Amino acid sequence: MLTLTTFRSVPEFAIGYVRDLRVRWALEEAGLPYLLRALEFQEAATPAYRREQPFSQIPVLQDGGLTLFETGAILLHLGERSPALLPVDADERARVTMWMFAALNSVEPYVGNLVSLVVFSAGEPWAAGARPATEAMVHKRLRDLDDWLEGREWLAKDFSAADILMTTVLRLMDNMEMVERYARVQAYRDRCMARPAFRKALADQVAHFRQAAAAA
Repeated sequence: MLTLTTFRSVPEFAIGYVRDLRVRWALEEAGLPYLLRALEFQEAATPAYRREQPFSQIPVLQDGGLTLFETGAILLHLGERSPALLPVDADERARVTMWMFAALNSVEPYVGNLVSLVVFSAGEPWAAGARPATEAMVHKRLRDLDDWLEGREWLAKDFSAADILMTTVLRLMDNMEMVERYARVQAYRDRCMARPAFRKALADQVAHFRQAAAAA
């Protein structure tokens, strides 16, 4: 049985955006059942957990005797089990893998910088001056992605793990009016979010954290 580790509770602003959502979504797309293990924040810093995840982060996936961290690695592993995540054809599989890396390496770092600036550093005296350049880099990536999506429904031939990663990166900019400036990117994001597996994964994550908040 697969076991997914996440936190027991998170701050209100993070509910619906915690990265275990990527794994939940992939598991739903693949139709793979799993158990959930919930950690308190302080447990993530213990020596026992750091033997599983040396950076004290979540998610972690346990598959029998195998323990994996990093969402890209986890989705690649799950793709070995399901063509819903990774195609069987070798060339198509390589293209999907390429776009998985692109989501995590060519897009997410710039989006992450913007989110960090807006959410965590907004009150710092240097933040206002840093925002134009930070936004400019995100806009460049969004323009590039918008160009790629012309005439395409998904990043590769069919929906895949790459689309899961890219959509969760794009969602980090919810309420920033960034994605909405690019019609193809917005339509792509909305198309991915309309999938039943995404809706189920999101509802499950929200319910998990709301339950923890209610019990506190």
